[in-house]
Amino acid sequence: MMINILRYTEYLYILVAGFSIFRIISEWNSNGSVDYFFIFTAVVSIGMFLFRRNYRKKFEQRKRDNNKE
Repeated sequence: MMINILRYTEYLYILVAGFSIFRIISEWNSNGSVDYFFIFTAVVSIGMFLFRRNYRKKFEQRKRDNNKE
């Protein structure tokens, strides 16, 4: 159950990053300037996605190792 929740939060971070990248591109095309908040949000969201995915995989591996013993 907890692993499924962790998996959903990973994709939530990807959605936030995608929205931020969309806003960056649309603002760049409309007036040539970019709001740095969206750049920061996109970078942090991608970093959190990678961190959460790595943490979930370690958690799953530890659970598999404990079940084998």
